[in-house]
Amino acid sequence: MALAALGVVFGDIGTSPLYAFRECFAGPHTTHVALTPENLTGAASLVIWSLLSIISFKYLFLILRLDNRGEGGILALSALIRGHSRVLAKSPPILLLGLAGAALIYADGTLTPAISVLSAVEGFAVSVPMLEGWVVPLSAGVLAGVFALQRYGSATVGKLFGPVVLLWFGVLAALGLGMIVQHPGVLLAVSPTEAVAFLLREWRHAMPLLAAVFLAVTGGEALYADLGHFGRHPIRLSWTFIVFPGLVLNYLGQAALLSTTPEAIRNPFFLMAPQAWRLPLSVLATAAAIIASQALISGAFSLTAQAVRLGVLPRFHIRHTSEEEYGQIYVPTVNWLLAFCCILLVTEFRSSAALAGAYGVAIALTMGITSLLFLVAARHVWHWPLWKTILAGVPFLLIDAVFLLANGTKIFHGGWLPLGMGAALLGVMLIWIRGRRLLGERLERDTMPIAALLDELRANAIHRVPGMAVYMTGGRNVVPAALLHNLKHNRVLHEKALLLHVVTLDEPHADHARQLEVEDLGEGLSHIVLRFGFADEPDVPALLKRRLPKRYRFAPTRASYFLGRESYQVRRQAGWFDRARLSIFAMLSRNASTPTAYFRLPPNRVVELGAQLIL
Repeated sequence: MALAALGVVFGDIGTSPLYAFRECFAGPHTTHVALTPENLTGAASLVIWSLLSIISFKYLFLILRLDNRGEGGILALSALIRGHSRVLAKSPPILLLGLAGAALIYADGTLTPAISVLSAVEGFAVSVPMLEGWVVPLSAGVLAGVFALQRYGSATVGKLFGPVVLLWFGVLAALGLGMIVQHPGVLLAVSPTEAVAFLLREWRHAMPLLAAVFLAVTGGEALYADLGHFGRHPIRLSWTFIVFPGLVLNYLGQAALLSTTPEAIRNPFFLMAPQAWRLPLSVLATAAAIIASQALISGAFSLTAQAVRLGVLPRFHIRHTSEEEYGQIYVPTVNWLLAFCCILLVTEFRSSAALAGAYGVAIALTMGITSLLFLVAARHVWHWPLWKTILAGVPFLLIDAVFLLANGTKIFHGGWLPLGMGAALLGVMLIWIRGRRLLGERLERDTMPIAALLDELRANAIHRVPGMAVYMTGGRNVVPAALLHNLKHNRVLHEKALLLHVVTLDEPHADHARQLEVEDLGEGLSHIVLRFGFADEPDVPALLKRRLPKRYRFAPTRASYFLGRESYQVRRQAGWFDRARLSIFAMLSRNASTPTAYFRLPPNRVVELGAQLIL
């Protein structure tokens, strides 16, 4: 498990040496920082202690302990807090923080593949100078290939991820160690006093320097997001014995190289290697960048599935690419949106140095949100006293705030892009949540109570036909809109009718004892509640067949499933802002994946009944 975690969890942070240390001295705002041995040792010290404080102490020691029944990630953390506190169960700020963090992770998902692949392909220009003009088209081609292969799933290729990334970290360590042996003075960087002295000495450039150093810890959020796939112990083992030593040795090696060869600042990572090694190293770096991209893409797919099941995004068409591997899914819409954004970024920015100006702002904000949620979770989930919560959480919140301020200098140099993307996606989530609430209120107003339907059935006012029908409903005590439309148009009702209400819980997996609840209403009607966790697959027919009492004799392929399909019209008297929001909601609803596919209903047994609603 530790070997498997290497490829998925640490791909992003493992490719940071390709560009992070270079940006400390060759970034757009750090070119005036002198390449002296003292400054190089200080920069390496800053990187090492940033990795220790943010990754080792914050994420591995604290945040990974906040699992939601084994699942991790910012949405799972937000759900965990709401599930453990009655006061915060419906707290808008907690939900908003979780949604904002998720939206920013999507923005990171477009930047990480672009900068990782660009910086890796730039290595070919170092080993084969005639390829310098081909960096952008080669990078775009690699990215196009990565996204085109997503439809086949990563289960087969994923088996190679661990060994390839293990080789990558071994090469990182070997390159760095070779330089350290020649210049052992850089080992002074293990002392935090070197980092402090460096910042004091270069105080005029402190903020841009910290923004560059932050590039070394990007990918830290992936440790938490992938917790459900591997568990905390394999992740901690991989970091402690493979990832952290490899990264530290490589950063120290780059500092050692630049202390005697300052002109190597154009690409210190590849120039550490002997000439004969540079072409194979470029191939390995590209493979590592592809794996890092794959990890972010797979993470975006998993995050989308969680968001859909929690009701904060419209339904997407989700394909399962493996019958054995948990979480192996493919979301075509998300895949091609990410592909378009990544290739556009590569063609617009054209170099990893330019793209580094936009990279880091969204991740710094996400890490700050995680620290805020940690403070709340420590109080309401772990029930820590206030003094202990402050002592453990506030230092990390201050570190995140400093890095966020430092990255704020990038906003006018491309950093606005991920922030804008995150804000747009957050807006879509909020519009969808509000639209669903308005829709539920409107459907509840327009329907009839169950008691009135039962009275009509007892009076034999409705003709009954043999068979079983399943009607999807949004509430317990009201008649589903699809049933009302069926009575209006067909004037019949099946002898057995199941009024099915599907609930998604604020926890990854529903308890077996609570998965299904049956209430016999009489006259052949039954109210069924199905509960799924946000990480469960909502296969409605399979669960009904498995959990319904035998007296129902439920056969998934013989029952009829009745669904409502609403079209929307915006009220004329609504203001322009409400009209815009409702129009976006209507567009999202029209383009959402069908309930038939989402709930795994047999397509040839589904009947959809339409209605127009005015919102």
